[in-house]
Amino acid sequence: MGQQHEGGLDPAEVARLRLVIARLNRHLMQASDRQEFTFAQQSALARIEEHGPVRLGELAALERVAAPSLTRTVASLVESRLVNRVPDPNDGRSALVELAPEGVELLAHIRRRRSELLARRTAELTDEERRTLMAALPVLERLVAIDS
Repeated sequence: MGQQHEGGLDPAEVARLRLVIARLNRHLMQASDRQEFTFAQQSALARIEEHGPVRLGELAALERVAAPSLTRTVASLVESRLVNRVPDPNDGRSALVELAPEGVELLAHIRRRRSELLARRTAELTDEERRTLMAALPVLERLVAIDS
């Protein structure tokens, strides 16, 4: 192992972890037969589902993207009839975005396809490898939660 740095892993280990996560993410993104929707669009749909009707500014903060970028993403989702703009009941000058029924269906479809992919891939692992993978889940969840 190389020299450790402040994070406890050496740069080669960090690079390997990053690469594995990126490749897994790419496989999951490609698992859907609805590849016309970008990662940004799919992520925005999932956030809207998670947080309910939400203002664009709040959604941009949750997604950690610039408001103009998110505005374009949401506009494409509205055009595709996956989300609806609705008046904000607390501020008539503002609008909220909420999932349309088609957006709910798309998210369910994407999740089903990704789960099928992971089920096929993990079926190829040994019992010990599956146990190791499941034991690592809390650590991966913690990585995702840091500074979220």
